[in-house]
Amino acid sequence: MKAVLTRVSSASVTVDGEIVGAIDCPDTGGILALVGVGTADKDDAWETMVRKIAELRILDNELSVSDAGAPVLLVSQFTLMGRTAKGRRPSWSDAAPGEVAAPIIEQIATGLRARGIVVEQGRFGAMMKVSSVNEGPFTVLVEC
Repeated sequence: MKAVLTRVSSASVTVDGEIVGAIDCPDTGGILALVGVGTADKDDAWETMVRKIAELRILDNELSVSDAGAPVLLVSQFTLMGRTAKGRRPSWSDAAPGEVAAPIIEQIATGLRARGIVVEQGRFGAMMKVSSVNEGPFTVLVEC
């Protein structure tokens, strides 16, 4: 499992012209979490990802999402699992199929909400337009 976590002051996901998820957090900042689920992920990888998203101290003043009460926009992103070492066409064979990945993305959202975190989401499997106003910019790659 991989995630790109970006500190944002706002972010949104639009599908077919409709905003399906958005956070606006100019005071605390928030996190745009692009998450890819892999075929080789351990069963508890989603729990580690929840902990990392909630507890990494990447907001202003070295605060975490949990510390700051900041929101998260969670977007599934199978392309993070692409292999590009050979050739010009990425290989997607390491990405979990939708029927496996979708419930795991939901587990991550549920796990974050169980910690009291406000979570907005993209729409799994849809062609999404993701917009963000990055703060810093500050972006980290998390692998579980």
